[in-house]
Amino acid sequence: MHVTGAETQAEQYGQRGHVLLIAGDRATHRRRPQITPSANLAALATVPTPVLLGSSLPTDLVHLDGVHDPNSVLLRLRAAVAASGPVLLYLSGRLTADRRQNELHLALTGTTAGAVRYTALPWSWLRTELRSRPSGTTVVFVDLAADKHAWARLRNRPDALGEHLPVCGVVLPPGLAGTDGVSPYTRHLVEQLHQQPTRPGNGHLHAATVAAAALPPGTLVVPRTGQLTAVPEPTEPGTDARRPATPVREQPAQPPRPPRPPAPPQPDAAPRTAHGTPSDAGRASTASLPAVPQQSPVPEADPRPIIWETAQAGRHNEAAAMAAAWEQHAMRRYGPNSAEATHWAEIRADLARIAENYPLATRLWIAAARSRLALQAHDAPEVLAAAQGAHYCWQHVEDADTARELGPELITLLRQLPALDPRHVPVAQRRLNSLDSRTSPTG
Repeated sequence: MHVTGAETQAEQYGQRGHVLLIAGDRATHRRRPQITPSANLAALATVPTPVLLGSSLPTDLVHLDGVHDPNSVLLRLRAAVAASGPVLLYLSGRLTADRRQNELHLALTGTTAGAVRYTALPWSWLRTELRSRPSGTTVVFVDLAADKHAWARLRNRPDALGEHLPVCGVVLPPGLAGTDGVSPYTRHLVEQLHQQPTRPGNGHLHAATVAAAALPPGTLVVPRTGQLTAVPEPTEPGTDARRPATPVREQPAQPPRPPRPPAPPQPDAAPRTAHGTPSDAGRASTASLPAVPQQSPVPEADPRPIIWETAQAGRHNEAAAMAAAWEQHAMRRYGPNSAEATHWAEIRADLARIAENYPLATRLWIAAARSRLALQAHDAPEVLAAAQGAHYCWQHVEDADTARELGPELITLLRQLPALDPRHVPVAQRRLNSLDSRTSPTG
């Protein structure tokens, strides 16, 4: 959504852009925050409007926070749609669905389950109002948390949120702990906008944000990843209810092969995992990484967006090899237990999850959680997210022997985190007991 050469001429004719930021109702789970929309809007307010919109045109900026009436939001939405220049919408808050028609809504302040149709913003209004906008002039960023009604809708129709809408963003499932303050997606979106010398296009900005945010397993990414790893409202954490009955897979058209990111200086021949053992992906694919010229240092452009896009294209070994090489680079530069190296271990864990290599993902998440514990408090959101990721992936390890091997270490980790949902330990222990009983002698 970049408006370039014609902007100077367009300004002479009064062309203007529009940015509309909407904070819906705060989302909580067991009285703990999942999404705090007001904090997200405050973070976005630190970004200069031309950078936020990606245009030097005169731009109107409107914040809506604490709104109770969906018709008031509709009036502001129509004003944004009427803008002659580019338009950016940002919505954050609780995603819900009405019980009569099961249609998605953004809950506003005061929205209750029985009054969704009268007090929340229907998602269909966005589609209706934005359909008149010229293609490529509008983008909708979302940072949402779904309640159980909305998540059931997304499980049946994973594309419902982005249908006929240029949407980029994330949706947390019910039952997944969030953060009190700016949520990871919005925080990293803001960081990308502050750090980039020039504003990237919306797709690249979204990819860079997702790659940097280390989103917890189960988060729905829109445009969605290759598989919706749903986490519906569970009766117990880590249970198989987290997986949809029929996994929904994309079969995208063959995308153009993205350029490789710059390789880290002098990568090792065999990148190692966070446990210090050589990784299979590193042994198999490191040779395909571009050679590093010895005569001059390689600039360290952020490789994460390309790694993430490579994984979404189904080239899992290639993505894992690149991430492993960068993890080695972080270990050499900052130390094996540094926050930088741990962040790359978390990226490798999520890549393994996307590739459905759940044993490796479990090991990497456990190692990342332990590294985080050495640097951060037991209740730090990053520590809890890593532990949740480990439990989620372990629950999907189908080989009984492998699951039995990983179980004790996982349970030991979970017991060290009193701030974690207390259901995690007994759920994991019951599964481990069940696995042990299968090998017990029958007398």
